[in-house]
Amino acid sequence: MPESILLDITIVIVLGVGAQWAAWRFRLPSILLLLLVGFLAGPVLGFLSPQSLQGDWLFAFVSLSIGIILFEGGLSLRLSELREVGGTVLNLTTIGALITWGLGAAGLHYILEYNVPLSILIGAILIVTGPTVVIPLLRHVQPKGRVGTVAKWEGITIDPVGAILAVLVLETLLLLNDPSRAEAGVNAAVEHVAIGLGLEIFVALGISVAATMLLVFVLRQRMVPDFLRNAVTLMVVVAAFVVSNVLQHESGLLTTTLMGIAVANQPFVSVQHIVEFKENLQVLLIGSLFVLLSARLELSALEYIDLRVLIFLGLLIFIVRPVAVFVSAVRSNLDWEEKAFLSWMAPRGVVAAAVASLFAFQLRPVYPEAVDGMVPVVFAVIVGTVAIYGLTAAPLAQWFGLADPNPNGLLFVGAAPWVRMVARRVQDLGVDVSLIDNNPTHVEQAREEGLDAYQANVLSETVLDEVDLYGLGRLLITIPNDEVASLTALHFSEVFESTDIHQLA
Repeated sequence: MPESILLDITIVIVLGVGAQWAAWRFRLPSILLLLLVGFLAGPVLGFLSPQSLQGDWLFAFVSLSIGIILFEGGLSLRLSELREVGGTVLNLTTIGALITWGLGAAGLHYILEYNVPLSILIGAILIVTGPTVVIPLLRHVQPKGRVGTVAKWEGITIDPVGAILAVLVLETLLLLNDPSRAEAGVNAAVEHVAIGLGLEIFVALGISVAATMLLVFVLRQRMVPDFLRNAVTLMVVVAAFVVSNVLQHESGLLTTTLMGIAVANQPFVSVQHIVEFKENLQVLLIGSLFVLLSARLELSALEYIDLRVLIFLGLLIFIVRPVAVFVSAVRSNLDWEEKAFLSWMAPRGVVAAAVASLFAFQLRPVYPEAVDGMVPVVFAVIVGTVAIYGLTAAPLAQWFGLADPNPNGLLFVGAAPWVRMVARRVQDLGVDVSLIDNNPTHVEQAREEGLDAYQANVLSETVLDEVDLYGLGRLLITIPNDEVASLTALHFSEVFESTDIHQLA
């Protein structure tokens, strides 16, 4: 028995990491490969038994993992980015979410013929997009200006919003179908939702602020050694998530998201090492989550994928998302092309998959027949949206003039005096130039000389979010350390072709 459990764990880790490597190597959306290998390893080949992947332990692991992933996503958000697009982001996560919810539920009811309660529930689940799919897609497309900021903020903040709405709907359905509370009517359900929403926000705000203050105090006072900083951070995040969930069911996702944003924007301690640690942890968590969730499916799930599901997918992509974006951006300063691109940026990710799997398990006693098709439909939407958006977003952005199909700008890694001199000469020739350096003095001097410069650790994954890569098509590494230079080249191969990465030292 212990050997079989160890084998299952090893298979999950190997498939999760291996699929992400293959996706990077062949420039494919990683979620597609993760879902594929999980389905093959589970119901198709039987390496992972779907029956063994049932129970509360899996959903507890999934929920906690998503909380950590959302914390990591919050670390990439800077409040300064909201000065120009804050109103649009707010509208997309409120008005846009309600439109997606309503139209999606209508499609589920009239196209897939789900009953009204399940349609409302699944519609709430499909509100979410998520950083695990949106951020890699933005790195691939490299859109210019405001549109990338809007998509990143929406992708990270919509996850807890959709999850909370879905939880409230689930609790309402369970309340209305509870024989012991047969007297509960619509008014009681509305009151339950209102109280639940208020408690979710109150608890999440309180716990996230308290946990952030505690973490910042501990790190600023250097109460822990450097080698324990990441471990202590993870401990506080997990504790905040669990305490929040204990006080109010499923409020932990909003708590960790708010905590990530707060930690990223506080001025007292550096979070660079925390970000790097969370990036490595996220790779393992995302890979494991998708493999585990897709391996839980049965082969019979394919019976629910028919023409009606494809029609519903088309409704979400071609009608629901554009309506939500254009209504949300009515009074924004986004132009038509930016709105159109955002209308083509709503891939579903791990939160939708996890919530659907959890809710199907909880709703089986209430809707024993109808709930069987719930998870396959949500997974079909995930696969369909990731495939369609992932393969077409870059050409569409280029067509709208939001991405440069042939960028010839030069990104220098390093901003030493001789590098700045070369960069100025290149800039004088009319070529776009940017510099990255971890030395604040070098960065400040570069800016004084009229160069576009960023202070960042080139090996941190957030550097790809912090640097405006629009118009930059070549990378010149000027770091004298060959090992660091090689790692930098590997890291930036996500956005630059290998033939456009050079080293000069």
